Amino acid sequence: MGRLSKKTCIVTGAGRGIGAAIARAFAREGATVVVTDMVAKSAASIAEEIGAHHQCLDVASEADWAALAQRWPACDVLVNNAGITGFEDAMRPHDPEHATLADWRAVHRVNLDGTFLGCRYAIGAMRDKGAGSIINISSRSGLVGIPAAAAYASSKAAVRNHTKSVALYCAEQGLNIRCNSIHPAAILTPMWEPMLGNGADREARMAAFVADTPMRRFGTVEEVASIAVLLASDEAAYMTGTELTVDGGLLAGSAAAPTAD
Repeated sequence: MGRLSKKTCIVTGAGRGIGAAIARAFAREGATVVVTDMVAKSAASIAEEIGAHHQCLDVASEADWAALAQRWPACDVLVNNAGITGFEDAMRPHDPEHATLADWRAVHRVNLDGTFLGCRYAIGAMRDKGAGSIINISSRSGLVGIPAAAAYASSKAAVRNHTKSVALYCAEQGLNIRCNSIHPAAILTPMWEPMLGNGADREARMAAFVADTPMRRFGTVEEVASIAVLLASDEAAYMTGTELTVDGGLLAGSAAAPTAD
């Protein structure tokens, strides 16, 4: 019996990256997994790989969530993973002075509105059973300021706070519906590709991005997925409203670089 046996788990943005890794990990633990993604082909591909269900879902669309609720009126675990940085199509200003309102809103539409709608769906889908686990993928950027990605940082900070509001609301309602957030830092996913590029300086860019990380490397999607498995399982039955960082020690404080003997 797997740790998630007999649980129906829905993962958003699961067509690639962290979401796909979480879907794979849930399937290995015996869950009935529903892979959702805005790109239907990506969702179908991951679902076929792991023997799961799939559905196209734009997390910022109320109509799409209503369609999901019609097909899956009940679930045990929801992972709100879908998110964007704002740099997917091209590098553009996202600092507080030069970001456009349209770009600001586009990031919040997916990252924050999508999480709000997901949490709202999950509470309704878990209410009859009176129990469940909502896992919101925030970011290290939701805990500190990021001048060059202000909308992303703002949206992820809001996800962090909304997680706590949902956790408290469910507890007030007498529901054993837990809501926690995971805060990854530099995890090597397709989201990083526009910033890393494919040029001769790629390795140097990668090293520069993790130069301040005490463990001096990017994290892996599997390392984030393992935390999601914990929060989805009954092993985390007394955890709600909390945040778990997966950041190689970045937020622990300053650290000296390793010295040679």
